[in-house]
Amino acid sequence: MAERSEEVKLLGMWASPFSRRVEIALTLKGLPYEFSEQDIANKSPLLLQSNPVHKMIPVLLHNGKPISESLVILEYIDETWQNNPILPQDPYDRAIARFWARFVDEQIYVTAMKVVGKVGEEKDAAVEATRDLLKLMEKELVGKDFLGGESLGFVDIVATLVAFWLMRTEEVVGVKVVPVEMFPEIHRWVKNLLDVDVIKKCIPPEDEHLNYIRARMDSLKLKSV
Repeated sequence: MAERSEEVKLLGMWASPFSRRVEIALTLKGLPYEFSEQDIANKSPLLLQSNPVHKMIPVLLHNGKPISESLVILEYIDETWQNNPILPQDPYDRAIARFWARFVDEQIYVTAMKVVGKVGEEKDAAVEATRDLLKLMEKELVGKDFLGGESLGFVDIVATLVAFWLMRTEEVVGVKVVPVEMFPEIHRWVKNLLDVDVIKKCIPPEDEHLNYIRARMDSLKLKSV
């Protein structure tokens, strides 16, 4: 098991849900770490050297050794520092957790991104497609406080992308993608997340985050003209 005195550094970006989920895991484990804010438009030599394949954040540096991609990083953290487990201990439950984590990243996120910058029928179609996927998450939450069961776990950490990126983005795009009347379980889950001190500590400040999202959307609109 790793010692707390070992060097842990996170190359991330404050508004990135993928970077924030790694911060949640590190904080949940009680690990001291150095955070290195990265400029995505002007990538640092350290980032390019640490992640030469994708050249993206987040990257975890553990004693100088780089680990890339947030889901891989979360599992690495859980295997290296075994206190406060993130993934379930049962092999079947672990497999199910991995399935839902990939579902969030590869389906919900990818589909929800299509809402941004779209107008008219294209936006409506992207919203409906996103809702269809969220209905599966809604069903999974019935009778549970968290996606992992009774306490915060791997899937909840990954799905903060829904709670604190998608549900904030809808304020900017002007469409309620996750209306409470359609998704009461998801809204209840978000309230449960906000009762967890680690989550409150690690999510980006709402006003600052909304301003960043607006600026990003304006930039995307300009590029599409």
